[in-house]
Amino acid sequence: MRIWLLAYGVLYVVVEMVGHRLESIGWPRITALDIATAVTDAFLTVSITLAVLLTGQLLLRRWSPAAVARLRPPAPPAFLVDRPIGVRSWRSEPLALPAATPARDPYSVGAYGPAWTRRERRVAPDFPEGPGRLL
Repeated sequence: MRIWLLAYGVLYVVVEMVGHRLESIGWPRITALDIATAVTDAFLTVSITLAVLLTGQLLLRRWSPAAVARLRPPAPPAFLVDRPIGVRSWRSEPLALPAATPARDPYSVGAYGPAWTRRERRVAPDFPEGPGRLL
């Protein structure tokens, strides 16, 4: 609710209460004390009403979790709860991966052919004349 609308409504109620009180006294016999009494009674009534409303709101806020828990329906049985249903698969187990081939020694074959040892040192050109892998 808009606060300005609430303030206007409270002010309207106060003015109506003061007017009703002054009218019940009679317009020709009104004194300053009668006006002060009417205004005080109106503001007292409005303040007590607002205090009761505030107390109700605070109690509702304080006790609402308990009230909600009391009013909440009980939890459904375990077999009615939505959850995945386990199903056996009709497929067979996946095949095992093939055995790994032994790793090749990177020094057994050079960039252009077998690796040369010192004993078997053959004359090898720096660059082969035939086609081969390039680095």
